Parts: sequence; structure tokens; C-alpha cells
Amino acid sequence: MRYITGGIALGAALALGGLATTAQAEPATPKSLYAPSELVLTVGYGDTAATASIQRAVSLSCSSVGSGSHPMARAACAELRTANGDFNKITKAASDRMCTKEYNPVVVTANGVWQGRRVAYEHTFANPCAMEAGKGVVFEF
Repeated sequence: MRYITGGIALGAALALGGLATTAQAEPATPKSLYAPSELVLTVGYGDTAATASIQRAVSLSCSSVGSGSHPMARAACAELRTANGDFNKITKAASDRMCTKEYNPVVVTANGVWQGRRVAYEHTFANPCAMEAGKGVVFEF
């Protein structure tokens, strides 16, 4: 009796195992019609991102309207869309603000994906005043 029960159990296990291996995986369906746009933005003090002490960091998702930990995600996404994802158009925009000539560098970075392409951006402002004058909404956090 013991051999019969073991044989039935083994047969059932093989049959179920065979069913599991013949099942085909369903193709992945996109969850959004927008290209992926997920960024991590940072602000830090230093000459370069590699040597800077990071003061603040946020996430920004622009796949639809704008979300993430960025306090003004919708406005930041709108600004990036207007600039076609060109961070130089945002950080190097002309400003009428007057700043001192002190050198106290502030570096901003953006890393991630913007509309399906890899982004690794870094810009160093001469001082916090220069950053306030030219950072745009994207780096306002």
C-alpha cells in the first residue's frame, strides 16, 4: 500500500510540475503611454558632484503629470518639457539678479531617465546666490 501511495504522489507531482513548465509567460504590457521619465535631483556644496556634500535630494517622476518627493513636481516637469529635457536651458538661463563674486560653489545634479534616454547632468554655480538666480523650478527644493 505504501508503494502505491508513493507512486501516486510521485505521478501527481510530475504531472503538476509538467503543467508548470509548459505554461507560457505573458508579454509585458506598458503601464503608461509616456516614455519613462524618472529622475533623482540633488543639491550639494562643492566643486563637483564627486566631492560635494549633498544637502538635499528628491525624486521626480514626469511620466504623466508629475509626482515624486519634489515639492513642486508638476511645475518642474512642465519646465523640463518646455526645455525638451535640456538642463542647460534651465540652469544657464540669463537672470537680472545681482550677486557677489564670492566663490562658494554649489553643485546640482540630475540622474535617471528623461523620456526614455539616460540622463547624467551636473552643473556648478559659483555661489548660492548664483544658484538662486539660475536654477529654475527643477532644482527648487
